[in-house]
Amino acid sequence: MPTIAAVATAFHPDERLTAVVEAALKSCERVVVVDNTPGDGPFLTDALRDRAGVTVLRDGRNRGLAGALNSGVDTLLAVDDGEQPDLLLFLDQDSVLGEDLVLGLAEHLTDPAVGIAAPAAWDERQGRYYEPGADKGPDVADRDTVITSGMLVRRDVLTEVGRFRTEFFVDHVDNDFCLRVRAAGYRVLRDKRQKLAHSLGQRNQHKLPGVSVSSSRHPTWRLYWIARNGTVLMREHRKDAPVWTRGTAAYLVWWFGLRTAIEAPRGPRAMAMLRGFRDGFRGKTSRRYLPPGAAL
Repeated sequence: MPTIAAVATAFHPDERLTAVVEAALKSCERVVVVDNTPGDGPFLTDALRDRAGVTVLRDGRNRGLAGALNSGVDTLLAVDDGEQPDLLLFLDQDSVLGEDLVLGLAEHLTDPAVGIAAPAAWDERQGRYYEPGADKGPDVADRDTVITSGMLVRRDVLTEVGRFRTEFFVDHVDNDFCLRVRAAGYRVLRDKRQKLAHSLGQRNQHKLPGVSVSSSRHPTWRLYWIARNGTVLMREHRKDAPVWTRGTAAYLVWWFGLRTAIEAPRGPRAMAMLRGFRDGFRGKTSRRYLPPGAAL
């Protein structure tokens, strides 16, 4: 039986984080909670410090999703080889673990060709998968990428491929990691039988002529990173992941149109994405689009 440990990331968490940690401890020997909330606190994560099997990391700075994930991984692997977990589970505060989800995913990783096994993100309010077409597709399918929360990764894959990409800060961190895992020759599997109830944040409905469009409301600074990091990955993986690259290009065009046409403030949001596209092509980064309290 493989040993499993988890990294759970948090940012201004509420009681859902406690539920995530409690659920993870049913199948994981240890859970490292990395709280990215800036400031001095006190914070909800302080209440988890005395929980057996839980380690809380918080230094009052927002290191971004990638930085938080790497801090958790480093903590779990900073022990003798014999004490390191065989599998690492990644979670965030917006996900709900099913009773047998982790062990169900672990079965896929008995195949050495599989580098990542992940559940299917599930929208409980609407009773559907977030991934289009998942309901009609096979139960287990190869994917170019999966979301970070719920992904289960073999330790030796992390050792070979490396950590999460800190320059990306938040957006496309999962895509970058999965694409590198695939480029290294491993499979990335999504098992839709394992449903992960997951929240994508605030959703807005926009009435357009003849159609109603649903979108998640992202702050303006995030649009820069979505455009920049997506462009970087398309440039880097256009040959080894052409289908993903074409799909991401179409997605970014759609996002640019949607976010700049119907979401105020239109000018700053358009400028953020245009600067993101430009910096992505040039391989540069603008710190002006980091949120307050961020450390990159």
